[in-house]
Amino acid sequence: MARRRSRRSGPPIEARAGDRGLSAGTRALLLLVVVLPNVIGAGIVLVLAAWILPRDLVDTPSLLLRNLIVFAGYVLLAVGVGAGWGHLLMRVRPLRDGADERQRRGWERRFRRVVLGGPVRLAAVQTTLWGVASVVFLLLNVLDSWRIALQVLATVLLGGLATVSITYRLVETVLRPAARRVLSARPPSGRVLPGVLMRTLGGWLFGTAVPLLGVVLAAVAALAFGTYDVTRLAIVVVVLGGVALVLGGAVITLTALSTAAPVLAVRRALKKVERGEYDVDVPVFDTTELGLLQAGFNTMVSGLRDRERVRDLFGRQVGEDVARHALENDVELGGEVREVAVLFVDLVGSTTLAATRPPTEVVELLNEFFAVVIDVVEHHGGWINKFEGDAALAVFGAPTDMADAAGCALAAGRVMAVRLAEEVFSGSAELGAGIGVSAGEAVAGNIGDRRRYEYTVIGDPVNEAARLCDLAKDVEGGVVGSGAAVARAGDEASRWTSIGSRTLRGRTTETELLAPVDAAAARGVRQAESEAAAPA
Repeated sequence: MARRRSRRSGPPIEARAGDRGLSAGTRALLLLVVVLPNVIGAGIVLVLAAWILPRDLVDTPSLLLRNLIVFAGYVLLAVGVGAGWGHLLMRVRPLRDGADERQRRGWERRFRRVVLGGPVRLAAVQTTLWGVASVVFLLLNVLDSWRIALQVLATVLLGGLATVSITYRLVETVLRPAARRVLSARPPSGRVLPGVLMRTLGGWLFGTAVPLLGVVLAAVAALAFGTYDVTRLAIVVVVLGGVALVLGGAVITLTALSTAAPVLAVRRALKKVERGEYDVDVPVFDTTELGLLQAGFNTMVSGLRDRERVRDLFGRQVGEDVARHALENDVELGGEVREVAVLFVDLVGSTTLAATRPPTEVVELLNEFFAVVIDVVEHHGGWINKFEGDAALAVFGAPTDMADAAGCALAAGRVMAVRLAEEVFSGSAELGAGIGVSAGEAVAGNIGDRRRYEYTVIGDPVNEAARLCDLAKDVEGGVVGSGAAVARAGDEASRWTSIGSRTLRGRTTETELLAPVDAAAARGVRQAESEAAAPA
């Protein structure tokens, strides 16, 4: 099957002058990975030769000695050749100091090929060496006995298959940190090595099926040629069964670890995403479909991060309640009649401020002003519907129902007036704010066109709050609530007192005006002091 490679461009692998790609520790482990499986394979061959090969070979000392000498010499030669050949195949020339972009890209391509193709390369080295060994031992014995030659060939092939399988799995594990470095820079768009299915079937084939095939062949030989007696055949079955258990267990364990590690990494990252932590990336270190799973998970989380960022910005623009309502429901133009409370706040003295102070200072003051407004409104369950220059409109009771929208709006206005005076206007006689609070029925919904719309409230409470805001600029304390708002409020109503009534601009009936009790009391004290100081 043709192997698909990633053609997607990505950021270059971070490398400095002298970088060999693979660390010294990784290179040492790769050398060990070439040597150790050969030793294991040689041990398997010796065990099989001692217990499985027919007595004909043992009863011919010269033939046995010749095989042992060639075997020992070839193992030493194969280990040396394999180590040197593997080193050349896995070698990455150091990146030269002052290398240009083209040279860096060439170094990156070489490093990527070495890392991603490393398991296949070193497995191919072992396959070649053990394939040559099979031919050598076949020729070494075929002139004496073709039956012995075939049995020795089967023994060598079994050792070779074990060596190749273990080498492939170990190289995958050793190169995992380097694969993480390569694939983090440019994730794969298709698998680079044989997939999970072939990995699992290969583990079963080399670790279990081949030894069991040896049992079957031994039984066939016993039946066809009478090579083994009952005792000898029992020994053959025990030895091959033991090899299948030990070798199969080792290969399947390595295969399971290779399969489980990427899945566990994704699972750990998934738990973080479930907790709302979107700043997470899974290191991509697998070159099969599991690597595609890791890369796909990172792509998905990147999309979630972008969506969460848009959602956060959306919430900051229109308010969290409105954003949540828009995301959870289909968008429909129009609205519904709701019982709402409205707070309108406007900065006093901003025109003079803009004419006498630098623009940056004006912006800083506005930010401080709106920070207090937003904090107080959100603390009392409302949201900022819109900013209009140096004014803000806050809504309570839409789109989310509130048990006491009027009481919350009045409390917000009362607290806001105090905090603005203490935190923003302190020490400034030219600055102040007017706050108007009203309540009643209004239409709340999406106004505009499907191409561009906004969620807002329209109705008499909005207009009344704006008029009360203008009036509040000349009232002690800077905050005025309507009789309709106080009448709808719960416990908060006791904190407000009447300061008269007035026909607001654009209306035909009088509106009862109320102010916080503390502000009204302070207003009465100042009025009494003023009257006492007036000449008789």
